[in-house]
Amino acid sequence: MARPVTNAAFEGLLLAAGYANSHAAFSRQLNHTGRKEGAWRYDAASVYWWLRGRRPGEHVQAAMAETLARKLGRSVAITELGFGSGDSIGMCVYPVTVDGAIDTAEQIWTLAKHLNQQAGGTFDSGKALEAALGWRYDLPDKTASRNGRQQVTSTDVQSLYALADHFTDLDRRHGSGSPHTRAVMADFLVRQVAPMLHGTYTDAVGRDLMLAAATLSGQLAFMSYDAGEHAMAQHHVTLGLRLAKAAGDRLYGAHLLANLATQAVFLGHGREAARLVEAAIDGAGRAPAAVLARLQATAATAYGQSGERRACQLALTRADRALDRTGTDPGPRWVGYFSPAHLAGAALRCLGDLHLYSQALRHAPDALNLAGENTRTRALHTALIATTHARAGETDAACNWASKLGRHGVGIQSARVQQRVRELANTLGSQQASPGVNETLHALAAIPAALQGEPGHVR
Repeated sequence: MARPVTNAAFEGLLLAAGYANSHAAFSRQLNHTGRKEGAWRYDAASVYWWLRGRRPGEHVQAAMAETLARKLGRSVAITELGFGSGDSIGMCVYPVTVDGAIDTAEQIWTLAKHLNQQAGGTFDSGKALEAALGWRYDLPDKTASRNGRQQVTSTDVQSLYALADHFTDLDRRHGSGSPHTRAVMADFLVRQVAPMLHGTYTDAVGRDLMLAAATLSGQLAFMSYDAGEHAMAQHHVTLGLRLAKAAGDRLYGAHLLANLATQAVFLGHGREAARLVEAAIDGAGRAPAAVLARLQATAATAYGQSGERRACQLALTRADRALDRTGTDPGPRWVGYFSPAHLAGAALRCLGDLHLYSQALRHAPDALNLAGENTRTRALHTALIATTHARAGETDAACNWASKLGRHGVGIQSARVQQRVRELANTLGSQQASPGVNETLHALAAIPAALQGEPGHVR
């Protein structure tokens, strides 16, 4: 017995367009409309399930609307199709199955591809903690193999890692970039990676593919976070966590969870961030020294923000000891970015949050001893040093460091850097009676505009 139709709006459009009894004809026209997206193979069975509640990706809905518009002789809005908004797919929800993760990936990446301005929505700390629990305690996936539309090989997967490295380098040098930059990356994920996830591959290739997809999704998450698109960043990193779980790579999953904790710290959710990074450390187990150093540094920033002085200082000590062992225990290639300068920056941040300004500023020289490609981090640390001096009442030193921000911020597009500049200006604003502060505030006011770069320009 056929299931009852649950999408009356879509059924009505099919009826009006003459497809009520010709679902196969509609699917053929849909495949033709969507040919620019790849080789679609939707059929009458696909239409059956769409009528009964299954929700296609936004790019498929756009092609549906275009197909129906040609027959009806009028424009058809996606909202008329009856599939609901993008929020209805529960993008922040940690997918239970690998198939669910693959479907969610296509939907999230499609949504990101079509965003031409900052995404709405806010960071959901409750959903973040749920994702952490799912990643840490759900049973491992038995297999990552799949039979689908195209054959995927190990060589195909390696090309994805090369692309991830490219976007990572651009991000570190220039910041998150314009919305167009992220849309370009999302478009690649929709056109190339999503069909690969739906393809045919062995368990070994499948797990490597899941990790590559997690790496790309994690990079897009970090870029979205740096751009201030916090809901979208959380969607991407939650998906990345699930794909890392499917890949069986607990270390990269812990890294992504620590990124989520870093985002929570930035937004002021210190206690939730501490729980997230504690889950990451627990899930990482006997991790390489470099991974442990990075995780403990993140824990220190979370504890510092939440006022847990003893836990903060203990985490800093553990991070420092782990970093000393990285020469013999370097860990995965993706953690190679984490250096003594990054740990110094974390110490500067968390000790400053605890009002231990003298201790914090001892780390200032090391915080700037960065490799040349870490342009954004240098700007972030410079602003943090200036702000710490200002909070310590050392106005002249704060103004001196503030003067260096214009030079370090050239060519960077980063909402986080802009936020650090605003924090510095607000801190100095209460000390305007001091000579030189007004001049510094005037210079700082011009920095955020300079950080924006040229609209729409991909750096």
